[in-house]
Amino acid sequence: MSPDLQYRRAIRAWVLYDWANSAFVTTIMAAMYPIFFRSLAVAGGKSEADATALWGYTNAASLVLIALCGPFLGTLADCVPAKKKYFGAFLAVGIGATCFMPFLGPKDYAQAAIWFSIANIGWFGANIFYEAMLPLIAKPDDLDRVSTRAYAIGYLGGGILLVLNLLMTQKPEWFGIPDTPTAVRLSFATVAIWWALFSIPFFKNIPEPPCGPRPANVLRESINQLKSTARNIGRFRNVTIFLIAFWIYNDGISTVIKMASVYADEIKIPQSSIITAFVLTQFVGIPCAIAFGYLAKPFGAKKMIYAGLLVYLGLAIGGYFLKTATHFYILAIVVALVQGGTQALSRSLFASMIPRSRATEFFSFFSTGSKVAGIIGPALFAAIASAVGSSRPAIVSIGLFFVVGMWLLQYVNVDQARAVAAEIDAKEARAAEGPAPVETS
Repeated sequence: MSPDLQYRRAIRAWVLYDWANSAFVTTIMAAMYPIFFRSLAVAGGKSEADATALWGYTNAASLVLIALCGPFLGTLADCVPAKKKYFGAFLAVGIGATCFMPFLGPKDYAQAAIWFSIANIGWFGANIFYEAMLPLIAKPDDLDRVSTRAYAIGYLGGGILLVLNLLMTQKPEWFGIPDTPTAVRLSFATVAIWWALFSIPFFKNIPEPPCGPRPANVLRESINQLKSTARNIGRFRNVTIFLIAFWIYNDGISTVIKMASVYADEIKIPQSSIITAFVLTQFVGIPCAIAFGYLAKPFGAKKMIYAGLLVYLGLAIGGYFLKTATHFYILAIVVALVQGGTQALSRSLFASMIPRSRATEFFSFFSTGSKVAGIIGPALFAAIASAVGSSRPAIVSIGLFFVVGMWLLQYVNVDQARAVAAEIDAKEARAAEGPAPVETS
């Protein structure tokens, strides 16, 4: 097989995993499971506002373990050729926990929180190693294009399954399903099947990226590498500022994704309208994510991220005035214009600023740091909703994340960060080659 064909197959397999894992994002994280969870909590005696708050706290709590373990796992994976093995382990956890969701009883909101938390840990953990593969398999000039293409494919995959699940719940008789509650539970089973099936090419067509010689003590070396990065963080000043900015503004984005459906459900927008709005987001987002990738070439990824965050700030303010299903549709379409592009360019911009030789370590900070920060948004939303008995002020508070993120982003010197990364990669490549041979006369 030619190297060019191998490259294309690896890129296609990497992109296809976004198609696979987006099923979890659309049906479990965003559209159907949050509403299902609220129904269990209300049936279990919780008030409307408290049921919404409980979902926020569940999201926040589920991120703690992966946030604590992620950086260590990243450095460990850089020391041994085992990135796909760690990826597979977390993938199995996520899919396995999702398989238990269809069997929840009508008041089992505590168990629903536990299974979601475990599945969430699996999804986020697998994503650490998935995203770390990007700078290792894609050519530098392809980073923006591949990353935005993956988001576009993810929108398509997640959207197709969400349409299927919507049809299952609206017309259960078409599928031989006795009623809507059964159809809702079976939709969670389709997520596990979809996620597992379309992850197969990742294992088949992406080779395990090479790394340096295996150290004598892997555990000690991984800890030392993590300490070295922490000690020399000043050298990565621009990467550090970008990471903090990303953690903050991505917390705002992820809070919008996680809390939108329960917020809409609380203000009595019909469930069918909520799911339809998420379907709109998926399919409108496909060309918009791709467009962001093309626009990044003339304008730069950083400016396009700014544009996306400005739109999100407007959405946070507009969300306060949300009253009807039509309003929700409009907000969903506006989200679709910027969501995939903003997150995809954040990923590819970060990949271009880090040493390739430490990709997994740096992406573990990228992913797990955002999970630590990601605890704040849902928790803040939940606390405000509980305190005032309404989620309207809570949705406006999310705008602060976008303001602070944009303010920090202006201090990131992308060219300087790329120069430092290239210097480190060159130095480590020379070290790997060993000392130059001594000439003898």
